[in-house]
Amino acid sequence: MRFAVPACRVLRGWVSYLFALVVGVASGMSSGLFGVGGGVVMVPAFILLLGTDMKRAVGTSLAVVVPTAVISAWKHQGHGNIDWGLATKLIPAAVVGGFLGAWLTQHISAGGLKKAFAVFMIGVGVYLLFSDRLGTSSSRPSVKSL
Repeated sequence: MRFAVPACRVLRGWVSYLFALVVGVASGMSSGLFGVGGGVVMVPAFILLLGTDMKRAVGTSLAVVVPTAVISAWKHQGHGNIDWGLATKLIPAAVVGGFLGAWLTQHISAGGLKKAFAVFMIGVGVYLLFSDRLGTSSSRPSVKSL
């Protein structure tokens, strides 16, 4: 297994632990609250605060998201918030999509990947802001009907 040298060595000593604590808690909370995975917090933090390139930011965030997702799902299961029928239908396709997405990062420039991520985040944000006004959130079929 090959471990690359960190893209940025700005944080040293206790400051690196403080950064990890703040970004880790924020990403874990976003995962638990919104189901978005920590990448929504970690990728921008790595790029903006550490100067990490986009591909390394994505890869590092994915390494952290796995245990975060497991613990968040466990807590949501305890609250009865998981539709396992839907989840088991999605898991195989999501695994294939994850493999293909990781493969694609080797064929897209870091700048192109950063722009695609930004457009995706803006699109999701705009949709969430206006979905109630447009009536789209209540007019869709429930998950139970899938």
